[in-house]
Amino acid sequence: MRIDTQRRTHWADEQPRTRWIDQSSFLTRPDLRLGARCHRLDRAGGSAVDRISVRHTVRTSTAEYTLLLNAPDWLGRRGVGEALRDAVAELRAIDLTYGPNQPDSLVSKLRRGEISPESYPPLADLVDRCAAMRAATDGWFDAWAVPGGFDPGGLLGGWAVERAAARLRAAGVHDYAVLSGADLTVRGHAPHGGPWRVAVHHPTESRRAPLMLEMTAGAVGTSGVTGRRGHVVDPHTAEPADQLLAATVVGPDLAIADAYATALYAAGPAGLAWFRNGSDYRVLFAHRRR
Repeated sequence: MRIDTQRRTHWADEQPRTRWIDQSSFLTRPDLRLGARCHRLDRAGGSAVDRISVRHTVRTSTAEYTLLLNAPDWLGRRGVGEALRDAVAELRAIDLTYGPNQPDSLVSKLRRGEISPESYPPLADLVDRCAAMRAATDGWFDAWAVPGGFDPGGLLGGWAVERAAARLRAAGVHDYAVLSGADLTVRGHAPHGGPWRVAVHHPTESRRAPLMLEMTAGAVGTSGVTGRRGHVVDPHTAEPADQLLAATVVGPDLAIADAYATALYAAGPAGLAWFRNGSDYRVLFAHRRR
């Protein structure tokens, strides 16, 4: 099963923030590429004279993140550097403080019953988001239905990216992209001055033309893009999910898009019902195993 629409759409706000465009109208190269073998950034177009463009990659114990900042010139190199350091520090801190594989993390302590979620407001927010996604996906995203207890891994990476992005905005950077594997969040404009141009490649058919997006705010979350079996568990049976090769979801917030993609990967076609009735999230790909 595959879903890949070419229609134009936008989120429920005053201005369109993400739109699907025809391949033929995409006259210049994309700024970002997502797909099984195409998690990369293209060097397309120049930078506006009144902007400071910065690219930085950081690794944590579980992920690699690439940050692209298109900052206003008035912020200065020093200000941009401080904004970048704040965002990177947030990514590293979340890895250490909330990673379920870190024995001294808050999540590990919560699993052992040593603390309650209310002990730390960000932990409470993380737990609340997991609970909300469990309800939104009919239990297919269930951070509690894993060995060892609570594990927010299905949305932790997206949550980390969104918190790092909030650090950028607080420092005065409102035009940026943050990429991690097959996931990304963007806001504002790319260095060439227009919307971020994103090519989302089919997860299994590399020869197919990519789905083209223009984005000024939004996120793309993917589960299973490598086709590796066993990394998502059916929470109802505790068995590895095996209906789909990959699931890709686009929407306003990366943590939620990631959680939806994880749940859709586990549920298979039954999960498509979550994206009806005016949902702000859309399915780009839901590819069934042959």
